[in-house]
Amino acid sequence: MDFSGIVLAGGRAVRMDGADKASVEYLGRTLLEHAIDALVDAGEVVVVGDPVRTTRPVTFTRENPRYGGPVAALLTGLDALERPPELVAVVAVDMPRLTHATVRRLREAADDDAVDGAALVGPDGRRQLALVLRTGRLDAVRPGHEEQHGMALHRLLAGLHLAEVAAEGAEARDVDSWADLRDL
Repeated sequence: MDFSGIVLAGGRAVRMDGADKASVEYLGRTLLEHAIDALVDAGEVVVVGDPVRTTRPVTFTRENPRYGGPVAALLTGLDALERPPELVAVVAVDMPRLTHATVRRLREAADDDAVDGAALVGPDGRRQLALVLRTGRLDAVRPGHEEQHGMALHRLLAGLHLAEVAAEGAEARDVDSWADLRDL
């Protein structure tokens, strides 16, 4: 099944004093490069955030208005894809321990016709911002433009049946603060 990737990288990073998370370095590479590496098998990658230098070709876009939250960013990224794929992987830029193997496990779980996609689940049982969704089913629950801004992601996903994929190791760790980055 063909698939594309969307990296959500346009947040305010309030707990990091407004730093551009996409440009923050971890193990000598930017968080954006780590996210793009997790999507190495994707036919196309869209980054919803301000442009940052990358080693792989990607398309940059921004939600309008800016800082509309993850739903507005996800749907903006979907609209920016050149060709709508059957599956779209959606990852947060601040999860540098995600790998292409993580995304592959999510794709395999989403390949079941009985589900609308798959979500990575952390050790605490909560869904993480690492998803693979069937675009046709996502379009079926898509809210209008005005409703997207500020909408909680769990509200959008509530209308979808997602397989849950348990995180392995530190895959579910995200970087919300400088202390999180230090503790990785």
